[in-house]
Amino acid sequence: MAVLQVVSPLLPSSYFFSKISQSKHQIPSKSSLQHYKHPQFSLVSSLSRRNFKQHSSFGRFTITCSAHDSASTTNEKSEFVKEKSVSIVLLAGGQGKRMGASMPKQYLPLLGQPIALYSFYTFSRMPEVKEIVVVCDPSYQDIFEDTREKINVDLKFALPGKERQDSVYSGLQAIDLNSELVCIHDSARPLISSSDVEKVLSDGLRIGASVLGVPAKATIKEANSESFVVKTLDRKTLWEMQTPQVEGLEVTDDVSIVEHLKHPVYITEGSYTNIKVTTPDDLLLAERILNTDSFVPA
Repeated sequence: MAVLQVVSPLLPSSYFFSKISQSKHQIPSKSSLQHYKHPQFSLVSSLSRRNFKQHSSFGRFTITCSAHDSASTTNEKSEFVKEKSVSIVLLAGGQGKRMGASMPKQYLPLLGQPIALYSFYTFSRMPEVKEIVVVCDPSYQDIFEDTREKINVDLKFALPGKERQDSVYSGLQAIDLNSELVCIHDSARPLISSSDVEKVLSDGLRIGASVLGVPAKATIKEANSESFVVKTLDRKTLWEMQTPQVEGLEVTDDVSIVEHLKHPVYITEGSYTNIKVTTPDDLLLAERILNTDSFVPA
């Protein structure tokens, strides 16, 4: 399963759960992992099918990671992402306080349509996608429920958690375990294109974990605790991370898990138009991009 952070179904869950704080969904603490038993969820992840293998199991929750040889990241021929083999976890439970609006930013209208529905419809039209799990407050489920007659993918819902990791975990519990990739996307990024999604899915399947990103444009300075410049970072090595993030279905979190496992996470170059709508200025910019004749979101 992959996540836009694209990650192949291959990662152990021990790190993921150790990073998740206790929430109203009773996500286990690190100390209780060995006693945790989920009634239905049993994962088998394979970051790749050669060389690297790690196993982590507690109760009935098992994740197996196997990843491609890291030397074969860019030159190896991409594997084919099958139709109806991808589960999407669409994170739509944030509060969006920086927007200063009366509702979460992902539900504000963008040219007459809720922001969250832009990426939702993009995913729903892709032949690779079999289901979309929307992680949102129940009071906003009707926004997605009303689309059922317009989409040809399964629609599921999961409750958001206190932190982003909690929401990701909640969404992953609802996915179809027969999927090959899980793709995690922030609904506040409405301008994701299907072509970028296809690229990150392909890289996630081929390598085991991938994330969409763009090269940093700004000069980045490293500062100390007293706000004095320590050094200037080499911009050529810096990337701005986006979503989706993709992982192979045997994974339980986004790319941070794979990084912890020392498994290579491939950065799929995306588009600068895939902005995150966080402030009123971002909303205006998104409107301008959508009104650009050359922009084709799907």
